[in-house]
Amino acid sequence: MTHGIIPAGLAGFGTGLSLIVAIGAQNAFVLRQGVRRHSVLAVVAICALSDAALIALGVAGVGAFVTAWPPALTLVGLVGGAFLICYGILAARRTLRPAPGAALGAEGADSASGPAADTGSGTGSGSGTTRAAVLTCLAMTWLNPHVYLDTVLLLGSLAADRGDLRWAFGIGAGLASLVWFGALGYGARLLSGLFARPSSWRVLDGLVAATMVTMGGLLLARA
Repeated sequence: MTHGIIPAGLAGFGTGLSLIVAIGAQNAFVLRQGVRRHSVLAVVAICALSDAALIALGVAGVGAFVTAWPPALTLVGLVGGAFLICYGILAARRTLRPAPGAALGAEGADSASGPAADTGSGTGSGSGTTRAAVLTCLAMTWLNPHVYLDTVLLLGSLAADRGDLRWAFGIGAGLASLVWFGALGYGARLLSGLFARPSSWRVLDGLVAATMVTMGGLLLARA
């Protein structure tokens, strides 16, 4: 069995990566936080650890209990859809009425605060915005029924096919989430020059608004 651990892990890594590398509400939020350089560590950690927890539940066989009670996903879809639409409206408002000094260098001293902004160790308004980012990230992660379908049900069933190697498959899928969200959150800093212009923020917020409202509408329609 030991000789199959690496192939099973690589299969899980590839499968997990294929499921999360797509334009969606969660990725759009992580991208925006990464460009702003605000609460990146907290946001990346929440996304990666949440995926790891859900994948573990799926590998352990909890997916069977989720499918046994469909109203659970319906309720999550209704709440999550409404939340995404509200967030999209706020993003659209930023597009139409950007705050003064909306360029990267003036966003609440995000880029100037260094590690304190990423870890949430600051005080005052910094800790408040970090708290808001954490709560928003938690909502986008746990109020999205597609997360349960992809991680608990789909990855869980694929892992079950691996038999005794199912946990190697699950660990690979969890590592894929960590690599992706880390690359997305911290790699977004490479775009700092582009987002030094307020017009770039309006474009990004416009894309975020369109993504959030579309995803929210789809969730409500399917629920």
